[in-house]
Amino acid sequence: MALTFGIDTSNYTTSAALYDDAAEVIVMEKRLLPTAEGTLGLRQSDAVFAHVKQLGEITQKLFDRVDCPTEKIEAAGVSVFPRREAGSYMPCFLVGQTAMEVYSAANRIPLFRFSHQEGHIAAALYSAGRLDLLEQQFLAFHLSGGTTDALLVTPDENGFFKVEQVGGSLDLKAGQAVDRVGLLLGLRFPCGPELTDLAMKWEKPVRVRATLKGTSCCLSGVENQCRKLLEQNHPKEEIARVCLESIRTALEGMTSALLKEYGRLPLLYAGGVMSSTLIRNRMEENFGGIFAEPAFSSDNAAGIAILAARAFRRKGGTE
Repeated sequence: MALTFGIDTSNYTTSAALYDDAAEVIVMEKRLLPTAEGTLGLRQSDAVFAHVKQLGEITQKLFDRVDCPTEKIEAAGVSVFPRREAGSYMPCFLVGQTAMEVYSAANRIPLFRFSHQEGHIAAALYSAGRLDLLEQQFLAFHLSGGTTDALLVTPDENGFFKVEQVGGSLDLKAGQAVDRVGLLLGLRFPCGPELTDLAMKWEKPVRVRATLKGTSCCLSGVENQCRKLLEQNHPKEEIARVCLESIRTALEGMTSALLKEYGRLPLLYAGGVMSSTLIRNRMEENFGGIFAEPAFSSDNAAGIAILAARAFRRKGGTE
C-alpha cells in the first residue's frame, strides 16, 4: 500500500486525507472551524488560530484510523491559495502549507502545492467516479461561501489541468447569500444544511427570477428579497425556499448560456452550496450534471491528496 497525504485549511474547515492511489480509496477527517452564534464566519486571524488548534488533532485521528507506517506515504499535497491566479491569497492556508512543508522535509517526500479550487474539482470527480474527466475538457461550477465560479477545465501539456473562469456571480456569492439569509432566519453558520431542511418543508410555488448577464449572474437581490419577505412576516420555510430556488434559477441560466457558448461539454458541480439536495435534484433532472456526495462537495482535503498522487505518478516521483 502506497499513500499520498493531503491537507486543506480553508476558511470553513480543517481537513486531512490519505489516498491509496492503487485502490482509489480515500480516508478523510475534517472539522468545521468554530464560529460564534449569529456570526458570518471568522476573521482570518481567528481562522488561522483555529486551524493551529485543530490540525494536529485531525491528523492524529486520521493516522489512527489508517494505522500505517509513515514510509508508506510517498508524496504530500496541500492547498496554498484559493485559486491558481495572481493575487489569490488567504492567510488560513498558511497553516496547512507550513505543517506540510515540515512533514515533507522531515520524511523526505515530495510536496505538491495546489489551489483550494483545484482540490474541490478533483474531490467532486472522485466522489462521482469520474476522475477520467481530468483527461478531457469539461465545465465546472464551484459554489461556496467565497466563490460562485463557472470554470472551463482543460488538460494541459504537463498532464495536469488548467482552470479558466468563464462566468460567475458579479456581486454576492451563492454561499454568502445562503448564510446571510440563514442568519436572518436564526439558523446556525454555516447555514446550508439547515436552510435546505427548512426549504424542503415549503411545498407551495414560489416566485423567483434570475438576474443574468451573459454567462454570469447577480445574487445580491436574493438577500434583499428574503429580507423583505421576513419583514412582511412570510413563513421562514417559504423564505428559505425562495433563497435556494433563486440560486438554482441563476445556476440554470448560467449553465444554459455556457452550453450554448462552449457546446455540450460534461458538467461538474462542486462546492458546499451544491450539497443542497433541493438544488442538486433539479440540476440533475434538467442538465444531467455530475455531483459530489456532500462530504466531498463541502470543503475537504480529499481532492488535494488525489492530485498529489497524480502529480507524483506523472512526474516519476519527483516534485
